[in-house]
Amino acid sequence: MTGRLASVNLGIVTEARWAGDASGRSGIDKRPVDGPVLLRTDGVAGDFIGNRARHGGPDQAVYAYAEEDAAWWAAELGLDVRAGGFGENLTTYAVDVTGAVIGEQWAVGSALLQITKARTPCATFAGFRGVPDLPRRFTARATPGAYLRVLREGEVGAGDPVEVVDRPAHGVTIGEVFRALSLEPELLPRLLDAPELPESLREKARRRLAGRS
Repeated sequence: MTGRLASVNLGIVTEARWAGDASGRSGIDKRPVDGPVLLRTDGVAGDFIGNRARHGGPDQAVYAYAEEDAAWWAAELGLDVRAGGFGENLTTYAVDVTGAVIGEQWAVGSALLQITKARTPCATFAGFRGVPDLPRRFTARATPGAYLRVLREGEVGAGDPVEVVDRPAHGVTIGEVFRALSLEPELLPRLLDAPELPESLREKARRRLAGRS
């Protein structure tokens, strides 16, 4: 079964004390939009990002989260979690986001995307959802969603198929990367097997491995 986009979501400006930007503004509140949206190498056209020191850029141009994982959290937290409710640009359906391989390429609409890294939960995320211990619980659940590079700019829209057109043989997944950096340090050597992983994370793995030896 080919997966698809359940929705495409753009961030609106939210001003709050919990916002992770010095200006007190965040773009974590993303709302579904109608019609096609342009994915660019530097981000999603029309999306607001409050803290560009931590969000956005070529390795984090697009964030995808699975509708199925959001539904699990809605039941767990007793919240109404709509599409975009985890700060994702792309809400997917029938796509194994946690099992996606670093460097895997997705053809979506007229765009070509590449899996890069897992999302790390933060205080802004907890404040937005109103659940103070959400980062800890999100880490324990280990379904973090995936950031993607835009290899070919193009337009995407709700209902577009998500086709995996290339998958590196090293097999290092989003889930493994997340667990290696947060829960299971014994997985750190696996990160060095994935050349498509951002160099900052590969260097972090090297430092932690050097500290353990």
